[in-house]
Amino acid sequence: MMNQNATMAKRKQLLDFIDKVSFAVNDITLYLDTHPKDKDAIDYFNHYKELRLKAMKEYEKLYGPLMVDFANPDDVFTWALMPAPWEGGMC
Repeated sequence: MMNQNATMAKRKQLLDFIDKVSFAVNDITLYLDTHPKDKDAIDYFNHYKELRLKAMKEYEKLYGPLMVDFANPDDVFTWALMPAPWEGGMC
């Protein structure tokens, strides 16, 4: 039980991090729409985009893909076999 709780806590922590860096990427994208030549903003975007991609790959490796875009073409629909949130799974 303790190991399962630690796993769920780590999973939640990783999802929280993905949410935060995704917000940063989305937010800076809006800024870049009106300031497309701002070098600092482009660097910020690239940094957080890379952090997001790494975190999503880590999540996929540990728990399965978050989005179909990251699914392996050979087993793209195995996500349907994972437990749903009401079955103890986590979105």
